[in-house]
Amino acid sequence: MTILAGDIGGTNTRLALFYNDEILIEQKFLSQKYKSLEEIIQEFLVDKKAKIVRAAFGVAGPVLEGRCHATNLPWVIESSHLASHLGLPSVFLLNDLEAKAYGISVLKESELFMLQSGKTDQKGNRSLIAAGTGLGEAGLFWDGMVHHPFASEGGHTDFAPRDDLEVELLGYLIKKFSHVSYERIVSGPGIYLLYRFLVEKGKEKESEVIRKELEKGDPPKEIAKWAREGDPVCLRALQWFFSLYGAEAGNMALKFLSLGGVYIGGGIAPHWAREMREGPFLSSFLSKGRFRPLLESIPVFVILNDNASLLGCAYVAKRSQNNNF
Repeated sequence: MTILAGDIGGTNTRLALFYNDEILIEQKFLSQKYKSLEEIIQEFLVDKKAKIVRAAFGVAGPVLEGRCHATNLPWVIESSHLASHLGLPSVFLLNDLEAKAYGISVLKESELFMLQSGKTDQKGNRSLIAAGTGLGEAGLFWDGMVHHPFASEGGHTDFAPRDDLEVELLGYLIKKFSHVSYERIVSGPGIYLLYRFLVEKGKEKESEVIRKELEKGDPPKEIAKWAREGDPVCLRALQWFFSLYGAEAGNMALKFLSLGGVYIGGGIAPHWAREMREGPFLSSFLSKGRFRPLLESIPVFVILNDNASLLGCAYVAKRSQNNNF
């Protein structure tokens, strides 16, 4: 049974063919270069002879009745159109974080990096948060036997400042965007916004060398690179980003009562997992006043396998019966 799985994000779209739970072939595409998901699928399958029997796609955005306006792409994706394009009775369309949440169940222990052990025998709901091009959030409801993933658009809730500096940051961002969500700052683009705030508000002085590098390169990646080199502005911006990331992860843990664990996904965390354990991420996660002991009991992991969403899509497609999951 060959399954087509896809992970559709604002920056990259990744497609893979699965057979017997193994990836046969995988390919990454720059999402912005294409007009639709169907166009990418056609290019991916052009020289493939596999007979696809089921397909599932995780999309960054809310999926309502099989239809999704991608959050960071000018695409409308519909399961019925995808099914027609592939010649299948139906296709599964999931929120990308919901797909990644399904993927957690098939990850190996070596594909998780523990930030906090917590109470490892503790049962309960789980939560998943992932910063990349945007900020995705999802929950996993514990029914006493198994976890049931569900989608969320919690990354678009209102940003809440924690101190005077962040109150000033909020005012700065309101002038730019009117509505300020956590995604504005806990994301790749958010790293650059934090950097710009520090420079423009005179909190830090920008190096001319780095200014030129940021103008010609990918700002979040350049900031991360220069932070490792010890540039004070880049380092402060990145540490601030991880502090905000940890704070929102802690918010999720409280809202979902995630006693069964909090999982950190996305493309940023795996590269900084050790720093997250020892730096401001974990300290901000725990900094919830009287509820610190509760948060200390929760296991926290970084997902190291960047195929988690693809694995989750394949899991959904394979375990469904009569294409009715």
